[in-house]
Amino acid sequence: MRTLYLVRHAKSSWKNQGLDDFERPLNKRGHRDAPFMGKLLKKLEISPSQIISSPATRAGVTARTIADKINYPLEKIQYSENIYLASERELLRIIKGIDDNQKKVMLVGHNPGFTALANYFTSQYVSNVPTCGVFCVNFKLASWAMIEADCGEFQFFEYPKKYASK
Repeated sequence: MRTLYLVRHAKSSWKNQGLDDFERPLNKRGHRDAPFMGKLLKKLEISPSQIISSPATRAGVTARTIADKINYPLEKIQYSENIYLASERELLRIIKGIDDNQKKVMLVGHNPGFTALANYFTSQYVSNVPTCGVFCVNFKLASWAMIEADCGEFQFFEYPKKYASK
């Protein structure tokens, strides 16, 4: 059994128009939502064996914030430039290359690739993985390399706005 958590980065700031997209920081809502989702994942007893994040500022901060809340060692977060603005095909290539010793992996990155990938794995259609959304899927496969379309079993889809009125 393998578990994949697709985590879209928290809400980023567009305040500084001159800033390169890669360097955009989280905005106020992003700084609120990332710890909230980390606490929610802790409550759900989520404990990935590996976290791989886009190195873009907004994704890295999201990954470190969530890792801190779920007690994942920050120094063990891996960063892959290939995740930054990756297509579904590129993300799939990354996932198929994950070491099979890693049973539960969290990827932190960007849309539209993450929404496309979520829909590729299961019949549970999502129109959009929103900022700081987490889509979880299980695979009854012996190897990450065996992943293909519709081979996953949907587990959950959590995002901050789901709890906004509570």
